[in-house]
Amino acid sequence: MEVLASVGYSACTLEVVKGDLLAQPVDAIVNAANGHLAHGGGVAAIISRAAGNALQEECDRLVQQNGPFPTGSAVISTAGKLPFEGVIHAVGPRRGEGDEERKLERALSSAFEAAHRRGWRTVAFPAVSAGIFAVPLDICARAYAAAARRSPLRKVVLCLRDQPIIDAVLKELKV
Repeated sequence: MEVLASVGYSACTLEVVKGDLLAQPVDAIVNAANGHLAHGGGVAAIISRAAGNALQEECDRLVQQNGPFPTGSAVISTAGKLPFEGVIHAVGPRRGEGDEERKLERALSSAFEAAHRRGWRTVAFPAVSAGIFAVPLDICARAYAAAARRSPLRKVVLCLRDQPIIDAVLKELKV
């Protein structure tokens, strides 16, 4: 894991790292989810495979009980075989949906608030909506920083792999 930046806000520190989301020393991780909590591709598929069947089974039950989750929402599930207390599924927007920045900020804020309600103090999250949902990277970077600024958690870790999103985030943070 390579720490690229650390920015302190009033209540929270945002740490930007290049590394493996599943190897972060945090209480919980955020999954880049769709409203059906179907983990077919991207980071969601990686999380689901590592967690085992329990994660998808619980997600299927949550959708069956509540219906699809709207963009901007977040819901917690088991972490299955992963070493976390839970996985928080943040439903980010897709490109072209309209108002993507506000919706993405809301999804991450919802995830951080859900973690706070559980008593978790540290959370790691991937580049939500920047991958297969194709939201422009500058919009994603602004939403990540804005959500972290208002986070009630002690620390949020933005765990990235690809240089274009890393560059956009570091530019937004002015580091």
